[in-house]
Amino acid sequence: MTRISHVTSRVMRFVLVGLVLAWTLVPIAWMVLSSFKPDNVITSASPQLIFSPTLAHYQALFSGGNNLWHNITASLIVTGVSTAIAVVLGAMGGYGLSRIRIRGKQHLAFWIISTRMAPIAAVIVPLYLMFRYLNLLDSYTGLIVAYLSFNLPFAIWLMTAFFDDLPRDLEEAATIDGATKWQVFWRVALPLMKPGIATTTILCFIFAWNDYAFATTFGGPGTSTIPIAAAQLLTQTGIDWGQLLAIGTVVVCPMAVFGLLVKRWLVTGLTLGAVK
Repeated sequence: MTRISHVTSRVMRFVLVGLVLAWTLVPIAWMVLSSFKPDNVITSASPQLIFSPTLAHYQALFSGGNNLWHNITASLIVTGVSTAIAVVLGAMGGYGLSRIRIRGKQHLAFWIISTRMAPIAAVIVPLYLMFRYLNLLDSYTGLIVAYLSFNLPFAIWLMTAFFDDLPRDLEEAATIDGATKWQVFWRVALPLMKPGIATTTILCFIFAWNDYAFATTFGGPGTSTIPIAAAQLLTQTGIDWGQLLAIGTVVVCPMAVFGLLVKRWLVTGLTLGAVK
């Protein structure tokens, strides 16, 4: 009876994992596959798996008036810079918040993350007025600051949790050997935080890369990101499904590749602190 229950349990786990994978991967795989289909196959009433692949949709994206290179460049600049600043400052702030001993530290940590909890709609108008006064609209600096306003509190809070789970024995030993606080942070604590850094980096990168609200409010023709380019394919005259599927593939693929590159540290970081 026990053996039958064990086999049943394993089968149920495999079935559940299969359902979750199908729910997650099938839409993405169908989008990538459909981006190579001709227009008549995409709009066909019945799904077709056998067709003559074409690169016409990608060629249309990267040529003529719809040249996507400008949007990719803008997305890479604002996403890369904002993520790098958020992770660097988040690591330093998280380490300081984790190691400092002051009254009300928990309230301070909650106040930091509470700024991230605010809905985007609540901060868009104040930020817009500030950016208009500082002449930061339609600029990379404005978008970077906007993304930092959400990513930095999240990075500090996340890195604080990772540093809290880091044993302090090595840091105390380094201090006894004469290391300064900066040397302890840079040479001892930070190298042990690769899983936490990888997790924080990819989560901040995803928010900035996929953002539409900030990009459409604070951006403009000179700083148009990929989500803005995708929205421009939805017009009153119709939807260009081929190019929309192609640009969706362009958006998803870099994140998938980036996630696979840091998978080893990402999985460790997401499970860090799960078991005490």
